[in-house]
Amino acid sequence: MTDNPNNVSALPNTLPRPQGELEQLQKVWRPPSGLRFLTVVNNTYIGLFYIGTAFLFFLLAGILALLMRTQLAVPDNEFIGYSVYNQFFTMHGTVMMFLFAVPAVEAMGVLLLPNMLGARDLPFPRLSAYAFWAYAVGGLAFFCSLFFGLAPDGGWFMYPPLTSTKYSPGVNADFWLLGIGFIEISAIAGAIEIAVGILRTRAPGMTLDKMPIYAWAMLVLAGMIIFAFPAVILGTALLELERAFDMPFFIAERGGDPLLWQHLFWFFGHPEVYIIFLPAAGMVSMIIPTMVGKPLFGHRLIVLALVGTGFLSFGLWVHHMFATGIPQLSLSFFSAASMAVTIPSGIQVFAWIATIAAAVKLRPLKVPMLFILGFFFIFVLGGLTGVMVAVVPFDWQAHDTYFIVAHLHYVLFGGMVFPLFAAFYYWAPFVSTRALSERLGRWAFGLLFVGFNIAFFPMHITGLAGMPRRVYTYSESLGWGPLNMVSTIGAFMIAAGVLVFLIDLARNFRPTGGKNAGNIWNAGTLEWLPNDNYGMRSVPIITSREPLWDQPGLADDVDAGRYYLPNTATGGRETIITSPIDAKPQYVLQMPGPSWPPVLAAFGTAGFFLLLTVKLVMPAFACGILAIVMVLWWLWETDPGPTHPPVAIGGGLCLPVYDTGSSSHSWWAMIILIMVSGSIFGSLLFTYLFLWTVSSDVWPSAAQLPSPMWPSIAAALLLVSAGLVAHSSHGLKSGRQWPLRIELTLGVVLLTAAFGADLYGQWQTGLRPQDHAYGAAVYTIIGLQGVFVVVMAFMGLYTAARSLCGLLSAERRVTFDNTMVFWYYTVAQGVIGLALVHSFPRLVG
Repeated sequence: MTDNPNNVSALPNTLPRPQGELEQLQKVWRPPSGLRFLTVVNNTYIGLFYIGTAFLFFLLAGILALLMRTQLAVPDNEFIGYSVYNQFFTMHGTVMMFLFAVPAVEAMGVLLLPNMLGARDLPFPRLSAYAFWAYAVGGLAFFCSLFFGLAPDGGWFMYPPLTSTKYSPGVNADFWLLGIGFIEISAIAGAIEIAVGILRTRAPGMTLDKMPIYAWAMLVLAGMIIFAFPAVILGTALLELERAFDMPFFIAERGGDPLLWQHLFWFFGHPEVYIIFLPAAGMVSMIIPTMVGKPLFGHRLIVLALVGTGFLSFGLWVHHMFATGIPQLSLSFFSAASMAVTIPSGIQVFAWIATIAAAVKLRPLKVPMLFILGFFFIFVLGGLTGVMVAVVPFDWQAHDTYFIVAHLHYVLFGGMVFPLFAAFYYWAPFVSTRALSERLGRWAFGLLFVGFNIAFFPMHITGLAGMPRRVYTYSESLGWGPLNMVSTIGAFMIAAGVLVFLIDLARNFRPTGGKNAGNIWNAGTLEWLPNDNYGMRSVPIITSREPLWDQPGLADDVDAGRYYLPNTATGGRETIITSPIDAKPQYVLQMPGPSWPPVLAAFGTAGFFLLLTVKLVMPAFACGILAIVMVLWWLWETDPGPTHPPVAIGGGLCLPVYDTGSSSHSWWAMIILIMVSGSIFGSLLFTYLFLWTVSSDVWPSAAQLPSPMWPSIAAALLLVSAGLVAHSSHGLKSGRQWPLRIELTLGVVLLTAAFGADLYGQWQTGLRPQDHAYGAAVYTIIGLQGVFVVVMAFMGLYTAARSLCGLLSAERRVTFDNTMVFWYYTVAQGVIGLALVHSFPRLVG
């Protein structure tokens, strides 16, 4: 190894590379053929699958919108009955928000980020494949519920009590609750992959300050998903527990509160608006500089604006609840927060305008720039109406009218769909052998832009005239007919624009597994380097934010293999893991190739949730077992250990092929998973305390609580189990294997005993989860801990099994480190839960 393994200032190797190296690289990264093509894990293929599936859902949701607009085109229309209309309305919103918007922006990240960051692939390619297949299979099955009359019909927001068993006795609501909860888990898996990829697989020299704006936007997106999505996952779980087991979280007469759902849902729902918008804004920040030939104005300000928007978005959820009777002080705070979030958005808009203004000579408007100008117009109008509804008295008048429908679509369609179409036209040459058509693109833009404004601008007027949302028909005497007919005509113009785009795709888009159309825009970022299935030929040293503009000859040097990792150093797929801040090379990551377990695990997971929805319990558990077996099979190969000595990657740099502890990329993924788990647990603690504020009369007195002996025993057992794991960690450093196996097994027993002690202590008091909201909250906290105990049992016994097979040692301990850190979290969660459930009623009683 060199004396300075983190040196990234070395000049590229000027010697020509042997031809055999390139052939070997192509062979290693070549996707499988035939049926095994389904097992592909390359980010370019998974990204295209992802985008294609998301766009399919966009088309399906659009068809539902056209049917709804046809129903509303004239008064007293009987084209669609109210029952079918409610299903269409619910599915349109659900599909657009959950199955199109978030998956589409994650899909673009999977496709673009590795090449943009100078990596071979994202660090967990099988996780990307699993997330895609789970989303595709589960989403398509969920959509097909429409054809059997089983689609949810309670609105895409699923407010109880409308969606409680009393008012929605069928399985329609269950499809939404289990299906969407499962799809959000897939989104979280994608966010973990993206976050670790951005932080740990950047090209040497690409410090955080030199990272492309789009990567910053995706990093903020991943953070927002990690902290926002757990709230809706918990909310769907609570409502399903109420429907399936009569645990009254949202039933007011038994201590629950329907507003609890709104708090949990909108804590996710309003950040989701920015989860959708920020990646689109990142795309805009990448496209404008290329279109005008100037670096982005105010790069650091835009980064701060992205982070600020992400932070402020978590303080806006009550923006949707101004009409629910919450205290005036809360209204004032959330109204101010709703206005404050416009400041970072405004910073970005002015920076984009300044970048355009800085151009010495305006270039002819290309299709990507047309869509961005359309985005400016529509999104700014949506932002202005957003400020209007942030004013509480106005919101009271406009709430739940078509004014809100217009505002929502101006923000979401303008802020996400127009930039996405710009991205399609801009990055098509990156994944296609030729660019899309300028002529057809202009027709598509014109129809979409004009059609959108014709469709949605009149809704501001119909809303102010009193037309409520979610109605399937209206009386002619109300005078809304002409404006609704105009909106319907505009909707069909939007459809015509999408059809032109599809024709353009069919005529010109030719996906490539090799050479693409090239850097036709003369862009300055790394994704436009010559690439193949393996990404770029060699991983370059980065010295600026626009390396293709500022480093002459970079493309030729990279394609000639004159930088790092010009061949396969270990004989397999690999990429360079770099430090999170300075992007200094740390080790070479050996990456897996195509395999069936992620695909089968995704099918098994989707089958488990979908079959459970229709009460086919045994087949559901069979699918669950299949998923668990496939995940274990998949994980068994993910800790290869230091099987190679340090390898030369070019430029005189020699790197190890393995690392452990906090240097390991998988340790970072585990920390992010703990953040997700903590967010779920935090949402559950909020649920417990919120229910106390609305139904403290059902909270028990100190005399009715379990004896302090039970929580003391449970806490002691948890802490002892953590001590055993810590002791086994020290033993592993000394090579002691049998004590480790015994301690891990005993630790699992102690975790289980702690769970049992707490459960028994509550049960013997006579408290049942169906009694009232307090009982439901207590047993849910215990149940969540039980879920983590089961997970730790699998992880602990799995780690012991690897030790028995000789796959664990002082040097090969990534699996153990991950188990240990998650074990510590499980213990901490258990102790905090015990402290809250057993101490809080005594303190306030």
